[in-house]
Amino acid sequence: MLDKIIEISKEAGGIIREGFGKELTLEYKTNITDYVTNIDKASEEKIISFIRKEFPTHNILAEESGQSDGNSEYTWVVDPLDGTMNFAHGLPIFSVSIGVMKNDEIIAGVVYDVMMDIVYSAEKGSGAFANDKKLNVSQTTDLGQSLLVTGFPYDIKDNPKNAIGKFDDFLKVSSGVRRLGSAAIDCCYVASGAFDGFWEVRLNAWDVCAGHILIEEAGGKVTDFSNRKIDYRKYDDVELLTSNGKIHEKMMDVLSN
Repeated sequence: MLDKIIEISKEAGGIIREGFGKELTLEYKTNITDYVTNIDKASEEKIISFIRKEFPTHNILAEESGQSDGNSEYTWVVDPLDGTMNFAHGLPIFSVSIGVMKNDEIIAGVVYDVMMDIVYSAEKGSGAFANDKKLNVSQTTDLGQSLLVTGFPYDIKDNPKNAIGKFDDFLKVSSGVRRLGSAAIDCCYVASGAFDGFWEVRLNAWDVCAGHILIEEAGGKVTDFSNRKIDYRKYDDVELLTSNGKIHEKMMDVLSN
């Protein structure tokens, strides 16, 4: 199955790469910062057609078309273009993200960094990889020496869960905080050891389902802010905390204050 996920991720990535820098059609969803392009839609159509051909009974949860139940224990969780705003503005940090769940357990995931042409992949119990290179989380134990990453939800002006305050708190206790604009790529960089930790509120399952298994298979830890397992069947308003495992409790302490 992992080979199939990689195959369709790269096919969808080809559509995105071809559309990068070209004139786009935008449709706004919840507000002026939350929109979908014609390329998002074309990528998702390609992925869904592939799944329905190769795995016709499987369920699909996709960002643009929602949930489609195929009466299966397997669910494909699809973000056809994670980082749409970056893509639309010509910033080459975006990805295709596809995770597969068996009942409530993530068993495989692929994040394709389109412009870097890197396939991040993981299968339950088999490790995590960037192309052919095995991934391992960082060994940093001191939060003060850690480089962190976060993102902001579309309704950040309402400051949900004091997201702005927590950003400020982490700036004061870490080496630095970055904001890249693709939660899926953020997870890949935690899995690779480039970042020591990542937190965000108001995510959706398709943003981070694949990234979740990448981090765990690279030796890291993924929970909500209270150290609880994340249930992606409740697919919206996901509260995510990921780390190398060594600074996880210290990050939870900051988030709990």
